[in-house]
Amino acid sequence: MAITTAARSCLLAALLATLAFPAAADDLYNEKTFRPLAADKRAHLPGDVLTVLIYENSSATTSADTTLKRSNDVSLRANADQHSHAAAVGMGNDFNGGGSVQRQGKLLAQMSVSVTGVAPNGDLLVAGEQLLEINSDRQRIRVEGRVRPLDITEANAVLSSRLADAKISYLGDGDLSNRQRPGLWSRLFNWVGL
Repeated sequence: MAITTAARSCLLAALLATLAFPAAADDLYNEKTFRPLAADKRAHLPGDVLTVLIYENSSATTSADTTLKRSNDVSLRANADQHSHAAAVGMGNDFNGGGSVQRQGKLLAQMSVSVTGVAPNGDLLVAGEQLLEINSDRQRIRVEGRVRPLDITEANAVLSSRLADAKISYLGDGDLSNRQRPGLWSRLFNWVGL
């Protein structure tokens, strides 16, 4: 079977075209994202999910008592030829003040957050938000902070007390929250100072 000159030149042109443009291929193995089947399943890369167990319990008590007493007396007496003149000035100031503040808070929750980045020292930057809506009442929990990989348990969870630079907010909105606010008249009288 003889190959014609035209077929040879087409074959040669195709061969030169493939040599001029190298083929691009991606490896199936990527060192940064590779995880063996038997590897640890703890979060360690951006996009991984981590469970935060929120156990926050705080209480604070502050009290102050102040007592201030001041008394000044000035008197003047003059006697001259059977006439007696006397003058006295007295001044006093009493002040008693006191105050007490007591506050307690407790928050128990469990939520998943995402790893948003990795700090230069290897700590994981995490953030997440959970919205729960029941009968038109909304409760929103937002968590962000920094986690050391050593503090992540084998179940891929971390306690909120192990979050560095933690910001945990718990906000409620709805009928129940609105009922806990003072009414319009109460707020008006408080604003006026009555």
